[in-house]
Amino acid sequence: MSKQALDHYAKSQLIQRVLGRKQSQPSTKFPDLAAAIPEAYTRFESHPAYDKVMLPQTIGKRLGIDNPYFKTHDAVAGAVTQIGGREYINFSSYNYLGFAGHPLVNKAAKAAIDRYGTSASASRLVSGERPVQQELESELANLYAVEAAITFVSGHATNVTTLGYLFGPKDLILHDSLIHNSALEGIRLSGAARRSFEHNNLEALETLLKELRHKFERVLIVTEGLYSMDGDTPDLTKLVSLKQQYKAFLMMDEAHALGVLGQTGKGSHEHHGIAGSDVDIWMGTLSKTLAGCGGYIAGSQALIDLLKYGAPGFVYSVGLSPVLAATSLAALKLLQSEPDRVQRLQNRAKAFLNACQAAGIDTGLAQGHAVVPAIVGSSTKATKISNKLFELGVNVQPIIYPAVEERAARLRFFLSAMHTDQQIDYTVKTLASLK
Repeated sequence: MSKQALDHYAKSQLIQRVLGRKQSQPSTKFPDLAAAIPEAYTRFESHPAYDKVMLPQTIGKRLGIDNPYFKTHDAVAGAVTQIGGREYINFSSYNYLGFAGHPLVNKAAKAAIDRYGTSASASRLVSGERPVQQELESELANLYAVEAAITFVSGHATNVTTLGYLFGPKDLILHDSLIHNSALEGIRLSGAARRSFEHNNLEALETLLKELRHKFERVLIVTEGLYSMDGDTPDLTKLVSLKQQYKAFLMMDEAHALGVLGQTGKGSHEHHGIAGSDVDIWMGTLSKTLAGCGGYIAGSQALIDLLKYGAPGFVYSVGLSPVLAATSLAALKLLQSEPDRVQRLQNRAKAFLNACQAAGIDTGLAQGHAVVPAIVGSSTKATKISNKLFELGVNVQPIIYPAVEERAARLRFFLSAMHTDQQIDYTVKTLASLK
């Protein structure tokens, strides 16, 4: 046997003896570790959030109120929907212009399946692009008259990854008090300092800018183009002025504004008459007017390059499905070629708001932009009215505490260009009889 083989044999015998001794000795380092862990830490029923999320259902059962959520739709949900084999007038869909289920949109989706399959199957950074993804991003950039755009697989994740990546502990983010959860989660991830200002109170925003701007490197102002709980809009012209004066960035969440605001539905910049480049970060979703699923950011080429090569939610995520890209691209082209749909939506929304107000229904801050709350001031009452309306052929969801303050509990109506005058008249009269 060679010397090398003898050395190897000796080492292996030594290792076996050491391991053998270790295995023969009982472990006493953490003898009571498992016993010391409370059972509550091993069960999701004991999670501190569990009671909170289950509380409304528990109360509802005690009061004999059916759970109004998670209804199963049997077909396309637009101005009407089918649930349990029955047709309902539907006010619980973001299908503002009726593009979800539109024949041309469906045709584009089917063609994309035939050409690309159903999934991008990997990150676009490492696996490459599809022309339909690029064309959608180019059209979105053109819509806002900015240099570039990028799409993500989730609207919520778009805000989380964009804010979480672009800003950090040396920065400050100022946001409207009613900003969407996705923005709040992104701000928390970023580690930036955070301050909120009273809803649409730009004087309060300016006070914060005066007090704090000089203490931070980058400062970002975040607001929404159309608030999905209240149906109102900010003064975008004033926001642009403030961001320029105090050398801040401005981010607009257009999730509910695209297809709804502006004469041709281009959103906040058209509605307020400003240049697209006046806003640094345009964010929006593909799941509402654009009939797909996902989100987008539009702005300068430098902004998009940063996100394309660095944002975790893009770099480490599968690319937007070509089917969904084709769907939203077809819907975007329809938006531009059929502006009469936007006019119909705006007319329907104003008619609904006016009818509610004439009937003495509290519509809060709504301005007649496709989202109209009916504030009833009690979570229990909102749920009961929602269930009664459902019995009478109207599908609308209650928004209850803690999503809103108890006194602001409401029914939230989303209008569609496809709603008829008769559907609006019936719904408002029925709601008025129950309030």
